[in-house]
Amino acid sequence: MMQVDTQARRARWAVAAMFLANGFVMGAWAPQIPLLMPRHDVTESALGLLILVLGLGAVSAMLFAGRLISLYGGRRVLSLFSLALIPVLPMVVFSPNLWLLALFMAIFGAMAGCMDVAMNAQAVVIERRLNRAIMSSSHGFWSLGGFIGGSAGAWVIAHWGSEVQSLLTAGLVAMIVVAAMPFLLPEESRPVVLDAAPTPKTKLFPKDFHVWLLGFLALASMVPEGAILDWAAIYMQKELGSDVFVSGLGFAFFAGAMALMRFLGDTVRNRFGAVRTLRISGWLGAAGMMGGAVATQDWMVIVSFFIAGLGIANMVPILFSAAGNHPRLPAASAISIVTMVGYCGILVAPSTIGFVAEHVGFRPTYAGLSLILILVALLAMRAADADGAKVLTPAEGQPA
Repeated sequence: MMQVDTQARRARWAVAAMFLANGFVMGAWAPQIPLLMPRHDVTESALGLLILVLGLGAVSAMLFAGRLISLYGGRRVLSLFSLALIPVLPMVVFSPNLWLLALFMAIFGAMAGCMDVAMNAQAVVIERRLNRAIMSSSHGFWSLGGFIGGSAGAWVIAHWGSEVQSLLTAGLVAMIVVAAMPFLLPEESRPVVLDAAPTPKTKLFPKDFHVWLLGFLALASMVPEGAILDWAAIYMQKELGSDVFVSGLGFAFFAGAMALMRFLGDTVRNRFGAVRTLRISGWLGAAGMMGGAVATQDWMVIVSFFIAGLGIANMVPILFSAAGNHPRLPAASAISIVTMVGYCGILVAPSTIGFVAEHVGFRPTYAGLSLILILVALLAMRAADADGAKVLTPAEGQPA
């Protein structure tokens, strides 16, 4: 038992490093986005389509991630896709034309998406082994990575250029994931039981209303996050005249606020419960998004997005924990569905946001996004299963 606990504690920090690496890449990607328009001579709508390609690559890959985990185990899948994530940002930045750019963005999305599902599935298994929740703080490391990648990445671009930034990002991510891989929770050996009932296959599209509703709530929680990740820098540059460095701080401070609150999230949720935490988070996030929409100075946008980050921070971890503790589906299958649907908000929806913003402006767009966070707050009771993360038992047939 002591060996298992030590192994699980090490795996807890290893998966935290994976979250950090994934968030670092996404944070480093954010200040690169405005530079694609002049480099490839495209408009916001065209850039939105490119972001859509990235999102479709991620969502398509997420659809199969749960099955891959069931077949090969969480450690192998997470290790493989964390290694595959290393070169994706340089591939995008060094793309010589739009066709290769679109291809590499699809690969970027697919590698990041599969890694994301595998990280969350590994975190749920570790929760069971440690018998305590770690999901919010794990996502906190993702946000911390996003904050470092966004702020430091913007500084490096401003001083040394986008190419150097992408190569430095790849090098740092390589060091992090290679160091963490040996400590991930290994697959458990399962005894062969004669005449045992066959294990049901993991379905790509399970007929379960509740898991799809959780996915919709995750989608609604991630749409504002995607809008800030992909469009905050452009919004601040076009509407408020911010320079490259200051415009990069919009997402950086949003991610920093999310990191701060997510590190507190497990404690907050254990004290107030998942439902109340989700409800309050939705209202706070809505207030921050509305503040960003009506701001007249760039510092007001940064402060507003910081507030939005405090609210949005624990919404997705709560919903993922609710999926991982789904009473009728294996954790890997439920997390795969909720992650796939949810990440449409951060990866696919921003392309629509770009189209809408080009025609009606960013301010009405961000104001409208505050309304969907209110909807999540009103449906917070649907995430009550997340409180099961406080008293966890091993799930039968669940891969490590």
